[in-house]
Amino acid sequence: VKMKVCGVIFKENSKVYNFDPKDFPIEIGKYVIVITERGEQIGKITTIEDKDVKNTLKEVVRMATDKDYNQYLINLKDAQGALKDAKAEASRLDLKMQLVDSEFTFDRKQLYINFVSDERVDFRELVKFLAGKYKTRIELHQMGARDKAKKIGGIGICGRKLCCAKYLNKMDTISINMAKNQNIALTPSKINGCCGRLLCCLAYEDETYKENKEKLPKIGSKIKIDDKIGTVVSINVLSKKYKVTFENEVKEFTIDEQK
Repeated sequence: VKMKVCGVIFKENSKVYNFDPKDFPIEIGKYVIVITERGEQIGKITTIEDKDVKNTLKEVVRMATDKDYNQYLINLKDAQGALKDAKAEASRLDLKMQLVDSEFTFDRKQLYINFVSDERVDFRELVKFLAGKYKTRIELHQMGARDKAKKIGGIGICGRKLCCAKYLNKMDTISINMAKNQNIALTPSKINGCCGRLLCCLAYEDETYKENKEKLPKIGSKIKIDDKIGTVVSINVLSKKYKVTFENEVKEFTIDEQK
């Protein structure tokens, strides 16, 4: 079924969720109140388009008012206070965890806190303390190193703002083979980001590298060109070139010249 769909985000540079706007006068940049798995939330419209929808979408409850937006700002401020209290209590309880951020749902029925830890943490006493103080349901979520980097942000080895914090809405799977395909030195300082995991940007050109590499001969392989047999000594994947040595002579060829 083709219908009008509005894309909504709940945090800057976060995932876009699709909702049915019904007959509300929606505009990009406007705030709406929606129901999510976390309860009632306020979000900003970032896209409006006609889409083929297979499953039923959740509906926009209403357009956000100035009062709603002010409540949203109050929730943000109170969430920071809750995070400060949680850190102090976690320190008192000597819990081996690093609390990253916190968030109230718009209706304040739940308080979510993200943390990072290298081990399993028994945080029941911390939850009991927070529930008693804020009179709401508390949920602690253990996040990975990549998610932490996205939340906090920073500067990458390229000198630019971290891609994950700036614009990446989806975190792709990164493998060491991507670095190998690009002939990058497999040293942590070269292939790891601020989070300590493989650089997200290794995936950007991976398809191009793989496609070009399949057409290039392997280093050390024998190749016959103009009735001469030589050995491939180097390849340049991006420029689609390779060098071949014929006895004491070295020549460079492109993929198109292989014929």
